[in-house]
Amino acid sequence: MNLASLLERAGRTFPTQPAIAHGERILHDYGSFSRRCAALAGALRSQAELVQGDRIALFMKNSPEYLEILFAAWHAGITVVPVNAKLSGGELKYILGHSGARICFTTPGLAETVHHIADDVATLEHVIDTGTATFADWFNTVPVPVADLASDDAAWLFYTSGTTGTPKGAMLTHRNLITMNYGYFMDVESVAPGDSILHAAPLSHGSGLYVLPHVSAAALQIIPESGGFDADEICDLLGTHRSVSFFAAPTMVKRLTQKVRERRADTTELRNIIYGGGPMYLADLRDALDVFGNRLVEIYGQGETPMTITAKSRALHARCNTPEHAHQLASVGMPNAVVDVRVVGDDGATLPANEVGEIIVRGDTVMSGYWQNPEATREAVVDGWLYTGDRGCMDEYGLLYLKDRSKDVIISGGTNIYTKEVEDVLLTHPGVFEVSVVGRPDPEWGEVVVAFVVATDGGDVTPEELDQLCLEKIARFKRPKEYFFVDDLPKNAYGKIVKNTLRERLRPGTD
Repeated sequence: MNLASLLERAGRTFPTQPAIAHGERILHDYGSFSRRCAALAGALRSQAELVQGDRIALFMKNSPEYLEILFAAWHAGITVVPVNAKLSGGELKYILGHSGARICFTTPGLAETVHHIADDVATLEHVIDTGTATFADWFNTVPVPVADLASDDAAWLFYTSGTTGTPKGAMLTHRNLITMNYGYFMDVESVAPGDSILHAAPLSHGSGLYVLPHVSAAALQIIPESGGFDADEICDLLGTHRSVSFFAAPTMVKRLTQKVRERRADTTELRNIIYGGGPMYLADLRDALDVFGNRLVEIYGQGETPMTITAKSRALHARCNTPEHAHQLASVGMPNAVVDVRVVGDDGATLPANEVGEIIVRGDTVMSGYWQNPEATREAVVDGWLYTGDRGCMDEYGLLYLKDRSKDVIISGGTNIYTKEVEDVLLTHPGVFEVSVVGRPDPEWGEVVVAFVVATDGGDVTPEELDQLCLEKIARFKRPKEYFFVDDLPKNAYGKIVKNTLRERLRPGTD
């Protein structure tokens, strides 16, 4: 099945239903959205002379055109390569060259970055700015039928963030993303015409994947005029549109929580905040639940199995209000209904409840492999199981708890220390805004625990206070041996803290 059939179906059955809004303004209904994509698909085939299986890159901020290019590409049988608009020219050059993209679409202001490196990308034939007349003319092309694709044809090349090395392109097929769609409706939320999704997080990442279930249901796609996350703008849009959900990284949830409290904003039309893409610390989650009520849903996934390892529904969040289940708020929920999830030891055997091991996943959402990297594919997928590199445990209720990335576990004196556990404790201090815990090599212990701390504005916090807090909450050996107070934490283009950079700061001779 071709993903473009989802839009064709919605355009045929709900032609007058609002489809795309730019800020407060409705731009297209589903009938016109579908027709425009069919015409743009025709331009990709006739004017750009692309053939089935070719790749196009989207180096764009969030925009209405982003949605049109996505579905037009699939309509024409083309694979999309969404690229985070915050990446550097060097990172972009690698992805364009490695994917073999023939076209790179940009939003106004980003084309210059592509032109600087275009001569170094052998396959790149066109750089198309969506703000130009050239792009607008492509919608006047004769429409073409939806391409007849195999379900295992590649739809999306998802390049990993590359915090520990060269990015790898996870090949997500039409089958993978259709199955992800099923998982959304089964474990995250139901969607109907009249509902909305707000795309404040990058469409190149999780928010773009969640376009699919909302197109399936003929729901409204809202693109903020800013093209990204702005807490004030979101508060305003919640007062304009109805029944709004959106996907957000935990740092975005934290900022929006603060803004809604500060403005006393009306959240009546907020349906759900779906959070994921990084660790949600308990202190921040409790704060968000206090402000928004039971409107949060957590998802845990990876680019290699998008958005579909586990889900913690509103019902599971609500259950954590009871004393018996309060500890389950720290979980990432239950395995998604479309996958199998196991926690295994080094020998690959499934571990008993509450024992920490590597999380592995099997199902129709797991990528078909890494683009042009069979060796990495063989390492990541064994007998159909994706080895995630994440460490966690499953409790007796079947809920999964993340502990760490395998590379981030601190081994001190032969004992594993999971950094998220320490970070959760430190974040309960009102003077701590952000924190990241890493291991520093030590000749006696192997590694010792070190914390980098960002204080709240005007926050007054001392190492002695944090030490006492840790001694009250966790075992003595887990507490940081040193605290570094910094203005901010290094983050990649997806908003994830880059712990390798922090480890580099701890090398001897570094200031």
